[in-house]
Amino acid sequence: MPAFHPAFADLPGEIPIFPLPGALLLPEGRLPLNIFEPRYLAMIEDALGSGRMLGMVQGDPSLPRTEAGSQLFRVGCLGRISSFSETDDGRMLITLTGVIRYRIEAEIEGLRGYRRARVEYGDYAPDLAVGRAPPALDREALLGALRPYFRARGIEANWDAVEQSGDAMLVTTLSMVCPFDVREKQALLEARGTEERARMLVALMQMDSHGMAPDSRPS
Repeated sequence: MPAFHPAFADLPGEIPIFPLPGALLLPEGRLPLNIFEPRYLAMIEDALGSGRMLGMVQGDPSLPRTEAGSQLFRVGCLGRISSFSETDDGRMLITLTGVIRYRIEAEIEGLRGYRRARVEYGDYAPDLAVGRAPPALDREALLGALRPYFRARGIEANWDAVEQSGDAMLVTTLSMVCPFDVREKQALLEARGTEERARMLVALMQMDSHGMAPDSRPS
């Protein structure tokens, strides 16, 4: 069981939200963040004093910006600040650990410059399940797509660590760290489960590797 495992009934109905394109948080994943904007420093200070939880969410690039900022995708992930430190120049270095996905019902009045939302978690209650059966993944296909994708992207990997990772955590970590675009990240977030997310990862990596291969580029 994770060190922090809230009961479904104890999840907050209103949360601060951190819109950050390209930053994907998934349940049980760990996302390091460098916080320096005053409004987000205020958000972290407030979260540290009230349960340590906030919601990561992406802005939808297909929609026009509003006075509040980017219009948001409706699905994000609640995270808990599992570690933090302050720097001499006033920044905060935090790690968010993913708890459960949520759906935004409505934005509500912000506080101290940051945005807040009323959210519900019903569709994603299985994210909190403990003792789930291991996902049925085609690990060979996943690693077979990963190697040429990393090679095409010039990404170096600790292959020993990759090989030793459990299936579910490997899918979670790759979904979070691979440089997919905003819509692709959102699709990975909204996948029904690890098996679907793994199939999506393989397809995205194969398409990307093919598109970036030298012999596929126009001369």
